[in-house]
Amino acid sequence: MNATLMAPNMQYQSCIDACNKCAQLCNECFRMCLVEPDVKAREHCIVDLVECAEICMTAASSMTKRSYHVDRICNLCATICEECASECGKFNDDHTRACADACHQCADECRKMDNMV
Repeated sequence: MNATLMAPNMQYQSCIDACNKCAQLCNECFRMCLVEPDVKAREHCIVDLVECAEICMTAASSMTKRSYHVDRICNLCATICEECASECGKFNDDHTRACADACHQCADECRKMDNMV
């Protein structure tokens, strides 16, 4: 592949990776929350996990395509990731802690993108 076509996405790679990781962990956490004994208490968390995974996939895709709106998408992604991390933080499971960490990392990377674009 032509190196000039690859170069522009390199500035986004760290954020793309963080978004992909966050989406994966949100989806895994979503599945695990559904089988927890206190699933009803996790309703808000479960909804946040789905939203977070979706915006993370959208943000990664927009960066890969070099969307004209990548700054706004990444800003929204950071906001949703922080909300999801906060909600996951209410539970004391390995999967919710890992997900909250990934959400915080993704939010940090997305905030950096807002300053780069």
